[in-house]
Parts: sequence; structure tokens; C-alpha cells
Amino acid sequence: MRTQVEERFSEFFEKWVCQLEQLQQQLLKLSEETLQNEVELQALVSKVTYLHKEYYTVKWAAAREDVLAFFCPVWSSPLENAYNWVTGWKPSMLFQLIGSLRKTRLVNMSEEQLKKIEELRLKMRYEEEKVEREMERQQVAMADRRMVELARLESRVRNGGKVVEVEVEGLVDVALKVMLSGLERVMKAADCVRLKTLKGVLDVLSPLQCVEFLAATCMVQIRLRQWGRKKCDQNALLNH
Repeated sequence: MRTQVEERFSEFFEKWVCQLEQLQQQLLKLSEETLQNEVELQALVSKVTYLHKEYYTVKWAAAREDVLAFFCPVWSSPLENAYNWVTGWKPSMLFQLIGSLRKTRLVNMSEEQLKKIEELRLKMRYEEEKVEREMERQQVAMADRRMVELARLESRVRNGGKVVEVEVEGLVDVALKVMLSGLERVMKAADCVRLKTLKGVLDVLSPLQCVEFLAATCMVQIRLRQWGRKKCDQNALLNH
């Protein structure tokens, strides 16, 4: 049974991916044209970045209602979820992608560009580590003294103890709110690193390089989704 947030965001995400696929086709077509118009290149890059910003705007609004939906998203396949890093793609993946593209598409990157990309990579790696430390802190907090005491009190209520049940339920609600607030904070921090990394890379690349880079990033996301769905369909057939 899906929650309202899961239903709404699933519907939004399907439409969002369709838009991403359409833009990816436009990116590929434009990158392969013999004569490129710089204004046209920049306009298409702006469309793709706007689509990503829209995704995070909708995501953050939905997460205020149900942040847990994004840590186990029903709109993604198990394969996509396996490659998730704190509810989304890992920023350092973009630098790996640039390294791969340099052998094929981004062959004309200057030394100055490479230096700036490396500086950005180190900066974003530090930001990633900050998010990972905060996520670890949230997970470890599950075993702190207050949580253990609360679990013990709830156990006594279930076993017919004299602890006031309403009081314990109130304490549980407060504890859950604190936990969910912490997860929402970590999720937003991770999303900010994603957006900073994407913007940082696009600021370094030329308009044509941006188009080639975005075409590749969209392709990776779309293909992973297609492969994940294919695997799910195969498993469904085997189980019938």
C-alpha cells in the first residue's frame, strides 16, 4: 500500500524522466551537428539544469511530509536503489564520467579546465565526506542512552507494566520527529552537494562540452532505469 506522497511523487517522477529522455535526445542531436549555435547550446543546457532544479524543489516539498519515502523509493527499481547515495546519485560519479568522456567526447579540454575540475573534485569529495559523517551520526544515534531507555519503557508497556502508555507514545512520537528531521537534513545536504557539483562542472565547461557532458549524464540515468525495469520484468516472469 503506497502512501499519498509515494503516489504523487511516483507520478511526478515518471513525467520527469520522460522530459529527461526528450532533452537527452535533443542534447545528442545538437552535439552531433556540424555547425553549433552557441545561443542554442546554452538554451538547451539551461533547460536541463532547470529540470534538475524542479526535481529537487518537488522532492524537498514531498520530503517534508514523508522523508522515509526517499530512502526506500517505490518509484525506483532495486538496481537504481543499489546505486543510490543518500537518496540520489553520488556527486563523485560526475568526475568519473568526465574522465571517461575525455577519451571520446571531451577531447578538447584545456589544462586550465582540467585544473579547475580537479579542484572541484577535491572540494566536493570533502562535502561528500561531511554528508557521510552526518549520516553515520544519525545511524549511531539509534543506540544512544535515550533511545535505549525509550525502547525499554515501551517494552514494559507491551508486557503489561505500569508505565503510562499515552506518555510513552508521546515520547516515541517526539523521538520519531527528531529522527525524521535528522534524515531530512542529511538528504537536503546530499542534494545540495549534487547541485553544487553539477553547477560547478557546467561552469568550467564550454557550451558544447556542457551539452556533451549532460547528454552522457542523462544517458547513464536513463539506461540504469531501463536496465532496472528489465530486471524487474524478468523476475516477475520467473515468479509466475
